[in-house]
Order: sequence, then C-alpha cells, then structure tokens
Amino acid sequence: MERGDVIEEERSQEENHEEKDQEQEFDQHGIYNGLKRKFNSFDLEADGFTSNQGHVSPQALDWGTIMKLAFQSIGVVYGDLGTSPLYVLPGVFQTGVKHNDDILGVLSLIFYSLMLITLIKYVFIVLAANDNGDGGTFALYSLICRYAKVSLTPNQQAEDIEVSNYKLDVPNRRLKRASFVKSMLEKNQITKYFILLMTMLGTSMVIGDGILTPCISVLSAVGGIREATSALTDNMIMWISVAILIILFQIQRFGTDKIGYSFAPILTIWFIFIGTVGLYNFVKHDPGVIKAVNPMYIVKYFSKNKKNAWISLGGVILCLTGSEALFADLGHFSVRSIQISSCTVVFPSIVLAYFGQASYLRKHNQDASSAFYSSVPKPIYWPMFIVAVMAAIIASQSLISASFSIVQQSLALGCFPRVKVVHTSSKYKGQVYVPEINTLLMVACVGVTLGFKNTLQIGNAYGIAVAFVFTITSSFLVLVMVMIWKTNIYLIIIYALTIGLLEFLFLSSVLYKFVDGGYLPLLFALTLVTIMYLWSYGYRKTYMYELENKVSKGKLMEIASDPSIHRVPGLALFYTELVQGISPIFTHYVANVPVLHSILVFVSIKCLPISTVPLEERFLFHRLNSHEQGMFRCVVRYGYKDARTEWESFKEVLVSQLKEFIRNDVLMSSELAAHDKVANVDEEMVQREVRIVDDALNFGGVVHLMGEKEVVASKGSSFLKKLAINYAYNWLKRCVRQADEFFMIPRKRLLKVGMTYEI
Repeated sequence: MERGDVIEEERSQEENHEEKDQEQEFDQHGIYNGLKRKFNSFDLEADGFTSNQGHVSPQALDWGTIMKLAFQSIGVVYGDLGTSPLYVLPGVFQTGVKHNDDILGVLSLIFYSLMLITLIKYVFIVLAANDNGDGGTFALYSLICRYAKVSLTPNQQAEDIEVSNYKLDVPNRRLKRASFVKSMLEKNQITKYFILLMTMLGTSMVIGDGILTPCISVLSAVGGIREATSALTDNMIMWISVAILIILFQIQRFGTDKIGYSFAPILTIWFIFIGTVGLYNFVKHDPGVIKAVNPMYIVKYFSKNKKNAWISLGGVILCLTGSEALFADLGHFSVRSIQISSCTVVFPSIVLAYFGQASYLRKHNQDASSAFYSSVPKPIYWPMFIVAVMAAIIASQSLISASFSIVQQSLALGCFPRVKVVHTSSKYKGQVYVPEINTLLMVACVGVTLGFKNTLQIGNAYGIAVAFVFTITSSFLVLVMVMIWKTNIYLIIIYALTIGLLEFLFLSSVLYKFVDGGYLPLLFALTLVTIMYLWSYGYRKTYMYELENKVSKGKLMEIASDPSIHRVPGLALFYTELVQGISPIFTHYVANVPVLHSILVFVSIKCLPISTVPLEERFLFHRLNSHEQGMFRCVVRYGYKDARTEWESFKEVLVSQLKEFIRNDVLMSSELAAHDKVANVDEEMVQREVRIVDDALNFGGVVHLMGEKEVVASKGSSFLKKLAINYAYNWLKRCVRQADEFFMIPRKRLLKVGMTYEI
C-alpha cells in the first residue's frame, strides 16, 4: 500500500467512527432534576459518570526560587551558546580574512542574528508559546493538538477538556483567520500527516544537535592547547576528546538538578572571562568595530562578496547554536528564570566576546583560524584554556538535557518506542534522564569524533541541524500566533519578513555544504524519523483495529450474566490502550478462561496533550453494567511530564478513587430516581458495594491481566505495509521495553493473554 493509500484508509476509518460517535452522542444527552447527564465517551454505554472538577492554578514561583533556577540554568541551558565563540569566526574565515571591512560585515551579521533569533525570537516570543511550562517541538505540537483536532490517533474524549491544565480556548468565530486555519488543519488529513512529520523531524534534529554539540565543543576547546605546544597531534587531541565525552555521558544519571548546581559556577566564570577579555580586546585593539551595529555593513559585505558572503552564513549560524536549547530545556526551569539569566549574564558576555575577537582580528588578520585563543592575553592563557575545556564539556549538557526532555514528550504522545524515563528530581517534574538515549548519544558522539577528527566538517553538519530546528519552530510558532494567540496579521508578517527570512537564508546556505559533512544530521534525522513514524503508524493501526472490533454492550452483558462463567474473589485490572470501549482481547480471554473476578476494572493508561494532569483529576471511572456485576472502566490520564508512580501507591489511589466513584454514582442514581419518585438515597447500597471491593482485595488480592498482541498485516496488504508491520514494527516492539515493564506492573500477579491482530 502506498503512503497515499494509507492516509486515505485511515481517514475513512476515522470519519466512520466520528459519525457513529456523533450519532451516539445525540441519543445520550438528557436533563434530569436540573443535572445534565454527560455522555459516556468510552463506548457511550455506561450507566454512570463522574469526574473530579475544579480549576487548579499552577503555583507561582517565588523570586528566591526563580533566581535559584536562573543560576542553575546557566549550567545547563547556555553551555552550547556560550562556547560558540570558540569556533564561529574560524568557521566563517576558513580561507583567511581578505579585507578588514569583511570583519565588520560578519560581526554585524553575528550581532543582529543573536539579537533577532536568540534574544527576540527565543527569549521573548518562543518561550511564551510554552505548554504549561514545558518547551520543545513536541510541546508546540501538543499545544496545537489541543486547539485543533490534528492528532492522528482517535482517542480524544469530551472529558479531556475538563482537566484544569487543558486551558482550551476555542478560537472566536468572529476571528475568521483563526477559524479558517483551525478548520483547515482539522479537515485536511495530509496536513495532519505533514505537521506530525515536521514535529518528528524537529525532534530528530534536536537529538542530532545533542550528538554534534559535544563533539564540536570539546574538540574546539582541547584543540586550543596547540597555541601553547605543538607536541599534541590531531589523533592525540581526538582521543583526549573521546575520553572527556565518555565521562560526560556517564555523569548524566545524577540528574539535571545536581549537574546544574555543579556546572553553573564554572559557566558563570566562563561568561565573566569571555566578557572581560572581549572588553579588553575591544578597548586595546580597535574600538572602531562598534560601527558593526550599523546594519549597512551587512549590505556592503554582501554586495562586495556576493556568493561567498552567502556561503559564509553557514559559519555565522554557528553563533546561534544552543538557542533552541532555551526552549527545549524550559521544562527543567521556568520562563522568567531563563529570561533573567539570558539578559543579565549570557547575551552581554557573548556580544562582548565577539566584538573583542573582531577588534583583535582587525589588527591580526593572520590569526583568523584560531581567533579565540590567539586573542587571549598570554598571562591568562592557561586559566582560560582550563575554563574553556570545562565550559566545552558543560556545553554539551544543554542539548543532552533537551534530548531527554523531547524524547519524554514524544514517548508520552505515542510517537517514540517505549524507553525508560527516570525522573531525577522530586522538586521539578521536567528534569528527566533516559538511559537508552544517553547510551545512543554517547556512541554516536564518539563515532562522529573519531570519524571527522576536526571541527570544520562537524561545523558544516551542525549548521544544517540548527537551521532545520529554527525553521520548523518558526513554522509552528506562526500557527500558534494565528490560531491561538490571534496575533495582529501585520505583526505576523513582520516576523516572517525578518526572523523567518533570516532563518531561510541560513538554511539555504548550510544546505550548500551538504556533501562537506552536512549530510550527517540529515542521516541521523532520517533514521530517527523512520523509527518514530513506524512506531506511530503501528500504534495507530493497532488502536484502530481494537476500535473496530471492540466488545459491544450487548456482548458484555451476555458475558456478565452467563452462568457458565464463574466469579471468584479478587480485583482484576484488565489493561487496554482503548478508551472508547472494551478491547477484543477480553472476549478472547473469557473464551479460553471462563472465570471472572468479583470486581473487574478495565484500565486504560492515556497521555493527554498537556504537560501534567493534577492527581485529583487523573482517574476517570465509568460503570459498565448493573450495580451487582462489579464491572468498571477507568482511564488513567497522564501529562507527558508526569512520572509513572510505583505500583503500590498507584493501587492505593485507584482503589480509593473507585470507592469514591461508587459513592457518587449511587448517590447520583438515587437522586435521579427520586425525581421519578422511585427511590430515595440508599446508603446501604453504597456500603454494600464498598464492602464487595474490600472483600475482593482481602480474599483475592489484585490480579493484572494484559494483552500480548501479535500484529500482522492483513491478507491482501501491499508489500510496503507487510514490511512496515510484520518486520519493522514487530522488531521495534521486541527491542524496546515491554508494556508491563514500562508501566511498572508487578509480574508475580500478572497474566498475559495472547491474541493476533490482522490490521
């Protein structure tokens, strides 16, 4: 089946299910005793519904915490951006300085690039597009998914918007522009696929940054020792760099909190050093470089050098490396803390460093290939070298932390294979460590360092990754401006014609160096996008199969009332990904094991497109049959930043919420019945049902039932679909963590039910 056929097939399936759900919705609405009975979005078959309501406002951080986070962020977020003066000017003037005024043109480009992209775009605009305090490409995607139905997996429920963190603000219909964009995104299936693929590409490029940043930063810093001694060869520098990289990745397990406190003082010293040395060089050599604040020098530079000036943009973009980490690492800190550290420490120091280097080069054109170390005054060379090496090691941290955060987001939204996510801080939810990704990054970093050996080719590769992330972020940001913020159209046009155009020029320039190392991040991205799309495709097809073959209400009642099926004491938790009905694995289980526990709860663990779900709103229960039969549905809703709790605490909360639901459900039923003068509130019924739950726990304990699904392409499928499902997707499933391990289900009380899905 070709990709277009896949899209068309899924579109028709989703449309059919949407039509059915809409028909059922209409039949289930009703008003009783002033209480509006909400429809059941599971299967629209339940007898009752309850959900904890109430708005929970995010706790405002006090200034002490903000300043502490601002200090920590210096050690985690800005390493890459802060060490870019090590390699930017050598990357621009690879063949030397041909004319002194070229230095002014390049310096003006660097200054306005930092001003427009790093400061204005990221610090003051993109950070505002956070998803409840979380950043990154997938945070933007989840934000868009909440405001328009662009998710390809049809597991949305009406109750989702009742979660206080959802903050759904449907575009005002009077604003035709916002409504038009929203409608276009929701109706066009190709657009949904395009947005998903762009999200995956942006995610892959950030991970690619996480591979290239350590390589170029450490190699640049260690290579500076040549200014003091020529005894070290390229191979020796390469192996020293490899050893440093391995040590760096080994300390990731200690978490962002500890690493931030350890690294922040070192990077603070680094910023003070480069700012002070830059100011010294600016005053001593040529204060006239201040003329570079005049953008006319950019015009003169391009008019004079033409194509070579355009090519040199591939070197200039390296001054922006790490800017994307300001947004991707946001979940580890806060918007205000990053804005404070950016404006007070980072931006002034970096600007002074570049102006100082340019001032030095105006008098020493021959030192362009080693502009940073050559401009360092001799008395402080060794202290600067030591701090530079340490800063380069730390520089890698920003994109490594960003990679962990963005993998966590994509994993929770079903677009990444199951890997282990370790929450390293009890105070800050966004601080995570992913062991498998850490190992992957380490192996890739060592391979790139051994393969390229120098910073010039790595710089070419690095530029492409950075330019793609900038462009994708800007594209999503425009959607947010139009559809969610409802920004004035003239401001959007100004953004596109300034920042957007500059990023497009950068992208066109770095693509010119595709064969000179630029292919590397695209190769990384292609591999990761393929893995992510295969996993997402297999997950969606499996979900659609379960949705099409879900157990009907009549069949469930038949099973529950079948005298040949024995009921034994115990609380059984039947895990399923389906939220709109009962998985077909249940009937397969009953057909082979005709025994049901006294209390049966179908548990669906679902991630909402928000960063966190308050604990009191996490469990959503429904009753599936009569009060005597003890069958319930429970959707456990997480945000992509929420930690999965240990089983014991999970069980306690689930049982407590189940009892609370039983009480509310019985009281609601009695109140509705009282309207018809049939019955009064029956406290005895509540006590009896709660006692059944307690007896189930005391005499039978908790048993876990989980489907072990073998997925195969149906007969008549195309070769491409068979290859994707039978081989690629199933291979990925075998390689990653299994569902019971991922959800931390105790294996001693686990029963797996096998079934083959032909999709």
